[in-house]
Amino acid sequence: MTADVVVVGLGPAGRALAHRCSVRGLDVVAVDPHPDRRWTPTYAAWSDELPGWLPDAAVGVTVASVGVWTARARTLARAYTVLDTPGLQQALTIDGVRVVAASATRVDRTSVTMSDGRIIKGSNVVDARGLFDASGLAEQTAFGLVVDSAVAEPILDGAAAWFMDWRSDNGAAPDDQPSFLYAVPTSDDRVLLEETCLVGRPALDQRELAARLRNRLAARSVGLTGTEQVERVRFAVEAPKRSRRGGATAFGSRGGMLHPGTGYSVAASLTCAEPLAAAIANGHNLDHTLWPARTKAIAALRAAGLRTLLDLDPTQVVPFFDAFFELPLPQQRAYLSQRTNFAETAAAMGNLFRVLPADLRRAVTGSSLSMGKYSPIRALSTIIE
Repeated sequence: MTADVVVVGLGPAGRALAHRCSVRGLDVVAVDPHPDRRWTPTYAAWSDELPGWLPDAAVGVTVASVGVWTARARTLARAYTVLDTPGLQQALTIDGVRVVAASATRVDRTSVTMSDGRIIKGSNVVDARGLFDASGLAEQTAFGLVVDSAVAEPILDGAAAWFMDWRSDNGAAPDDQPSFLYAVPTSDDRVLLEETCLVGRPALDQRELAARLRNRLAARSVGLTGTEQVERVRFAVEAPKRSRRGGATAFGSRGGMLHPGTGYSVAASLTCAEPLAAAIANGHNLDHTLWPARTKAIAALRAAGLRTLLDLDPTQVVPFFDAFFELPLPQQRAYLSQRTNFAETAAAMGNLFRVLPADLRRAVTGSSLSMGKYSPIRALSTIIE
């Protein structure tokens, strides 16, 4: 079996790429051991991250602004979208794709070997099988409950959603590893309430997160029935090293497109699916399409940001985010979302460094310098000076 492109993995990244390649008339083969498995996680993104080609059926709920609570409450005037997970899966149609229900045991630049020994050859092979085993890597974990909107009213407290609520009513001690509340509507009448450990090595376990969430809800007079839908999250936020030669093109979270400071990757994968499909159709270099120099530089800055978060003392986390959300919204947007705006991303980190308290500036400097020759501290120092 041969094809113009072989996509390995039919999660959001792989399915989006297979869909966009098929729309362009390319001959596509997709390999996945369970191609019809229903997606169940809650996917969300800043609305301005989503590509214009994404059908409305993929959108669940969009709110015009979200709340952030650090040392005080703030409203971020930036629209936020919770995707309709079944709608997203159905919208990424792959009717014109030849789907092979099998596990890939070897994935190379132009061929895929399956567990039964069959080999599929392609002019291009894209590996979109998701994240590697998270063992030993920095992780994000979360425990969430989906409740009726009326039940969530004391939590929302007039806000449409909470992107990060760092208030200390979850029962954790000041020197415990911190976690925050993430609260977003998933439909017109349902809200996800999720206690989240942003990053940790190791991250907080599900039992601790569940206890903290229940403490927080009880403190705000939210009653539970015990029958609520549960959502559990655990994945690595440290990107795997990208192969420089010989291997297939890695895409989505497997290709390092997951933001290490937020854990988001779906919007980036959706956005990059079309230019990657165009590069395949036109015979362009796929690595250069996904990873131009400025995108690699931004990835280095964000890796430094992750290192800083991991190195912070628990008591420094809230002041760090308090300073971050004081930045101008365009700089927040660049750091949180944009893959090609190096100047604004570096400006965000430089301005953040300026306004941080002295102890946090020392932590940021130490984390950056510990990255050796890959440290972005030189780029930041140019801006700061």
